[in-house]
Amino acid sequence: MATDQLDRFDRDILQIVQRNCQRTADAIAEEIGLSTSAVQRRLKRLREDGIIKSEIAVVDRKVTGTPMVFIVGMEIERDNYDALAKFRVWAEKQDHIQQVYYVTGAVDLIAIVTAQDVEHYDDIAAAIMAENPQIRRMHTNVVLRDVKLGLFVPLAGENTNGS
Repeated sequence: MATDQLDRFDRDILQIVQRNCQRTADAIAEEIGLSTSAVQRRLKRLREDGIIKSEIAVVDRKVTGTPMVFIVGMEIERDNYDALAKFRVWAEKQDHIQQVYYVTGAVDLIAIVTAQDVEHYDDIAAAIMAENPQIRRMHTNVVLRDVKLGLFVPLAGENTNGS
């Protein structure tokens, strides 16, 4: 389903559940002016169509013992798309690797990695290199402080700056 096929109610529902997926259908219905059953049907369709990909809890890293975040740029062997596919499959199984992006620029991949401390990250980095010999080099940035965290996806044509 393309964004232009989402009506105002779908957009309103997506705006709400992206900020808090625990909001009840009753509360959403009251806020946007639909019946509870209509909201439930729309949520079901948005999930089935893959527009809502997942509903998760965002956990405080400091409380769970993995407070550090590293932004890692990786260079892979030149034009090695098999290496990229192999790394993707491997990375999907690694919980400390939270996100991976295939990018343009000085590096080929950017990964967001969380760890207990620098030594733990060093172990993770060693595992990345050992399990993925097609990665030639890694460039690591240590996150000093979270400035903004989120996965909110603005909807095309919507004003989502909070005003």
